[in-house]
Amino acid sequence: MKVIFIKDNFLVLCVALMLLLPSQTSRAGETPGYLSVTGPCNLEFPKDHGAHPGYRTEWWYYTGNLRSKSGELYGFQLTFFRRQINPLRVEKKWPKPKSAWRTHQIYLAHAAVTDIVGRQHLQAETLARSALGIAGVSQLKGETRIFLKNWMAQISRAAHRLVVTTNEFSYDLTLKPEKPPVMHGRNGYSLKGSTPDRASCYYSFTRLETKGTISIGGKTMIVAGLAWMDHEFSTASLEPGLVGWDWFGLQLSNGSEIMAYMLRKEDGSISRASEGNFINRSGKSRRLHKEDIKITILDTWKSSRSNTRYPARWRMRILPLSIDLIIVPNLLDQEMRTSESTGITYWEGSVDVSGTTGGRAIDGKGYVELTGYAKPFDAPL
Repeated sequence: MKVIFIKDNFLVLCVALMLLLPSQTSRAGETPGYLSVTGPCNLEFPKDHGAHPGYRTEWWYYTGNLRSKSGELYGFQLTFFRRQINPLRVEKKWPKPKSAWRTHQIYLAHAAVTDIVGRQHLQAETLARSALGIAGVSQLKGETRIFLKNWMAQISRAAHRLVVTTNEFSYDLTLKPEKPPVMHGRNGYSLKGSTPDRASCYYSFTRLETKGTISIGGKTMIVAGLAWMDHEFSTASLEPGLVGWDWFGLQLSNGSEIMAYMLRKEDGSISRASEGNFINRSGKSRRLHKEDIKITILDTWKSSRSNTRYPARWRMRILPLSIDLIIVPNLLDQEMRTSESTGITYWEGSVDVSGTTGGRAIDGKGYVELTGYAKPFDAPL
């Protein structure tokens, strides 16, 4: 059992990782007291930008590709995780009055900046209990605020604001949606296994006009570009036989976007539950099934830190739309190592896109997430 400590002047938090990351073989139906996603999500905004306690795991995820005024390229990532460590039924057993220190919720966060010209990938992580105003989610007058110490994502009708401060880098970004939220799967119900409970509620903002500042090593750059936001919540773990996923979020120069996730089996094949979404210039989405998406790995890269080999160049074809793309990392080493929070090693990186759609040239940018390569991914969906 691995124990994690928060290094803070007034709070030392000890969290057993076996509570944060349940066994891959567990089923949602074997976690009594938690809510389970088994059908329509019926998402409503702005309410559902907020937290969904009762479901075991939730995350708010931002990535983007930005350019400074002098032309330098940067990628960024920010993910907040909410983890419920006790089922709902436990609340009735707490002594009264409830202490301000008591909470069901743990919040964790990962942040990174990829300095493409400088060839460096900077990362940070943090976690805290949702107590004493240190971490949590608040909603007031239609505005949602997700916070963990001095990191924040603020969602209003007009814009999202991200603020991250670390010893090596910081950023303060304002993201304005160019399209409404996109529901994935069946109107937000995203099936990721062979039974109805192997699912999440999942939506995205696939094109956010982004402006703000990034600071690295004391130097601050004014930047602008495009970002992507995912919000997902669930109780289920990956079902037995699945080891991880390859996720793609691509923003193309014709104003369209592609989301696709490939769920990998132990034998290297792809699960039938894998799927995606194509969003056209006007924001209308088209659900993509596994047979619509063909992804070929063209190259690999091996991390000298974790000794893990990852895919590092892809060909993606969306067959019914005659889309044929080559996807290339903007920096090979964009590996995330999170020993002080989730304990997971994964690859999360800025990519460049080129290819054709209907025979016409197209390009773009995006992010790719690769889990389960360092070891089978046993965290919740």
